[in-house]
Amino acid sequence: MNAFRFQTVPTLVVEAGAARRLGALLREQFATLSRLCVVTDGFLYKSGLLTAALADLALHGWTVTVIDDVIADPPEQVVLAAAERAKVFNAEIVLGLGGGSSMDVAKLLAVLSPGTQPLSEMYGIRKVTGNRLPLVQMPTTAGTGSEVTAVSIVTTGETTKMGVVAPQLMADLAVLDAELTMGLPPQATAATGIDAMVHAIEAYTSLHLKNPVSDALAVEALRLLSQNLLVVCEDGQNTAAREAMLLGAMFAGQSFANAPVAAVHALAYPLGGIFHVAHGLSNALVLPHVMRFNAPAASTLYAKLSDVILPTPVEGDDERKTFALVDHIEGLIAKTGIPSKLRDVGVNREDIPRLAQDAMLQQRLLVNNPRPVTEADAVAIYSAAF
Repeated sequence: MNAFRFQTVPTLVVEAGAARRLGALLREQFATLSRLCVVTDGFLYKSGLLTAALADLALHGWTVTVIDDVIADPPEQVVLAAAERAKVFNAEIVLGLGGGSSMDVAKLLAVLSPGTQPLSEMYGIRKVTGNRLPLVQMPTTAGTGSEVTAVSIVTTGETTKMGVVAPQLMADLAVLDAELTMGLPPQATAATGIDAMVHAIEAYTSLHLKNPVSDALAVEALRLLSQNLLVVCEDGQNTAAREAMLLGAMFAGQSFANAPVAAVHALAYPLGGIFHVAHGLSNALVLPHVMRFNAPAASTLYAKLSDVILPTPVEGDDERKTFALVDHIEGLIAKTGIPSKLRDVGVNREDIPRLAQDAMLQQRLLVNNPRPVTEADAVAIYSAAF
C-alpha cells in the first residue's frame, strides 16, 4: 500500500430536523461567538426554508445577517460582494446553506472576510495563505458533497471557471438535515444524485491519490445512491431515502476530496461555462461516454463497482461487467427523466470542437483520469454524447 493522507470535516451531524434547532446546535460547538453570516440563495430564503432555523438562532443569542444573492456557478463579483458584506457586518462565523454554489461561496467568504489576500491569488492548489473564520455547511441537495470538500469553484470569465483548493476551505462542522432536501424537484434531485455518483466513480478510479479510505467511502456512497435515487425522484417526501441520498453524497464528497475527480468533470465544465447547463446535469450527460472511453484502462475497477451498483450481479469477465455497469447507469439516467443528449440542452454539433478545446484547459482534472485524454478523444466523447 502506498502512503496516503486523508482529510475531512472534523464534526458531522446527521439529523432530520436539525435546522429547526440550529441555534442550539451551533451554540454547543461555538459557545463564545455571536455574529453569524448565513450564505444562501434568494429562492431558498424567500421560500421560507430558513424561517425555523433563523427563529432558533435568535432564541439562542445569535445575531444573524443573511447574504442571499448567490447564483449558480457564482461569478467573482458575487463572491467579492459577499465577502465585503461579511466584513461590514463583522462576522465571527459563516454558515453555507444551500447547494454547492452557496457552500462554495461560504468557503471563500470565510477566508476573504478576515484576511487581506485577494481572491485572484487563491486560484490553484494550496495558494490560500491566511486563516479563516469558523465555517459550518448545511446542504439542501444530495449532490455536490461541497460540505466536506476543500474546493470552491468560481466563474472567472464569460465561459471559464477556476478552482480554489486549500485545506482552509474544509469546514469545522457539516450538518445533514434530510428535511432541507424535501422540496427539491425531481429533475434537480436526479441531476444532483447523478453528480454524487460521478464523484464516487471518479474517486474510485482516480489515477492519483486513490486510497483504501476513499475507496471504501466511494463504494458505500454508490450503494446508497444507486438504491435510493429513483425512490426520491418518485417520492420526494421519503425521509429515509432522502437521508440515504445525503449520506451517499457526503461519502462521495469525502472520497473525491482525497482522490480527485477526472475526465467526466473536465468535459462537464465547458457545458456549464458555455451553455450554462447545471453542473450535475453536465456530469450526467458525459458520464456514460467517458466510462466507455476509460474501459480499456479501468475495467478491473468498474467491474468491482458493477457488483455494488447493479441490482443483479453480472457473470463474466471484467469487460462484460463494465459495459453492463455503463448500460445500467445510462438506463438509470433515462428513468429519472433528465436530458440525456447534448442536443437536448442546446448544444449543436458544430459546438463540439470548442467544447473539446475548453476541456483540454482542465489539466488539473485530466491528469487524474485512468486513461489519457487528447483533444481528439474529447471530440469523440462529446460526439458520442451528442
